[in-house]
Amino acid sequence: MIEFFVAPLEYGFMVRALIGSVLVGVMCPLVGAYVVTRNLAFMGDALAHAVLPGMVLGFIAGINPAIAAVPTGVAVAVLVRIVSRRAGLSTDTSIGILFAAMFALGLAMLSTSTTIRVDMEDLLLGQLLGISPTSIYVSLGITVAVILGLFALHHWLLFASFDPVGAQVLGRRTNIVDYVFLVMLALVIVIGIQAAGVILVMAMLVTPAATAYLLVRRFVSMMIAAAAIGTTAAVTGLYISYHFNLPAGPAMTLVASAIFALAVAFRRRAPV
Repeated sequence: MIEFFVAPLEYGFMVRALIGSVLVGVMCPLVGAYVVTRNLAFMGDALAHAVLPGMVLGFIAGINPAIAAVPTGVAVAVLVRIVSRRAGLSTDTSIGILFAAMFALGLAMLSTSTTIRVDMEDLLLGQLLGISPTSIYVSLGITVAVILGLFALHHWLLFASFDPVGAQVLGRRTNIVDYVFLVMLALVIVIGIQAAGVILVMAMLVTPAATAYLLVRRFVSMMIAAAAIGTTAAVTGLYISYHFNLPAGPAMTLVASAIFALAVAFRRRAPV
């Protein structure tokens, strides 16, 4: 049994993948707790697709795609708020427009470029086992920045999540906090894409947080439980991926979904 866990760590790529999976398992659910309570799951999905042009530019310029995706994700997150306010459209409508446009732009760039040799399956489903040392350092830096940001803005984010009407009354200060949160969400999605890919990153962002929502009552407890569930799902999925020759992203997502299903079943039986 011990061999099952220890043997893969003899390889450097598995050690890097383990570090990357822990970072994804912690950060995505921490931010996901706010995403779930603020009904921003569609925003997370849209940002995961919208960073594709930045990643393609990274491939073209020979820059780590994780680094190249950061400014794109931040720009799109801020642009959603600007378009929504300037055009008088709902946030969902603005997200839908920008998400479709940016993803289409990324696909067009991929199809017309003759210098990019990238496997679309790796891009869409993730390739955690191939994560580079540079990506680990980028992910670690983003993780530290986001944790500090969540700690500093926790009071305001909590207020805006559970009393949106009162937050609107306060006006500008809350709007600034919203912009900062969207930036942090974009940064976390960049981390998640490396592990789960463009398509499945939302699962790691939302599913552990939704599971924790079913199990605990207090918001801080929900964040802690979500991070624990996310880490468990990410690490377990990584080992399943290695031993059974499966893509890491889908394996992590399936484990997270199984934990959610168990939580739903447990909650239904609890009142009996």
